[in-house]
Amino acid sequence: MGDEKSVVIAMASRDRERDRELLISVPESAIDDASSKPSSSLHSGRETFYKVVRSWASKKFMTGCVILFPIAITFYITWWFIRFVDGFFSPIYAHLGIDIFGLGFVTSITFIFLVGVFMSSWLGASVLGLGEWFIKRMPFVRHIYNASKQISSAISSDQNSQAFKEVAIIRHPRIGEYAFGFITSSVVLQSYSGEEELCCVYVPTNHLYIGDVFLIHTKDVIRPNLSVREGIEIVVSGGMSMPQILSTMSSEIMTIERS
Repeated sequence: MGDEKSVVIAMASRDRERDRELLISVPESAIDDASSKPSSSLHSGRETFYKVVRSWASKKFMTGCVILFPIAITFYITWWFIRFVDGFFSPIYAHLGIDIFGLGFVTSITFIFLVGVFMSSWLGASVLGLGEWFIKRMPFVRHIYNASKQISSAISSDQNSQAFKEVAIIRHPRIGEYAFGFITSSVVLQSYSGEEELCCVYVPTNHLYIGDVFLIHTKDVIRPNLSVREGIEIVVSGGMSMPQILSTMSSEIMTIERS
């Protein structure tokens, strides 16, 4: 009996130790899994938060760049122009001991205004004609002067001296496509069927100084409600300053549609 009791007690103790090992091992694995899940979810939540913050910051930064870029460019070019014009007469004032910023700029603007007043008179026109006579006989300088004069006359406020008379829209290169250009002159084409009035339309292909010249029938030219300056701004900006709506005479549109 004693031996049987000892055997039973030994087996019971061995079973208790085995159950204790199982009970200890299972909670440890469960604890490891439970601890890993909150850490992984916390890590993914932080990454999502950082992504949202980075996206928001980048969008706001790009918005600031878009707003400040044209303002900065405008102020920079204006400041450069003021200093450039101020540099014509500021050395004279500096030599006289007068150091006032902007005085050379005001003097330059006043000088330009007085030149315009003088050249509008008969004497000024005579002096200008004599100067052009000398310049046009210089081999290399005359080409630079002629090109510069054509560009300045194109944006001139005097309608009589403008190289670009009107803004024009022509059908080019095929039906359904239109080209933006300027009317520079008009010409009468004589043929066996009679005379036909044509418009000389200059279509810029690279800013204003390179383009193609087309002779278009007057009835086939659309004249929108744009001034020459607005047309130049459209060409220089690559079409970005083009208004959303262009209005013109209905008869001109009907003529082109019928043809």
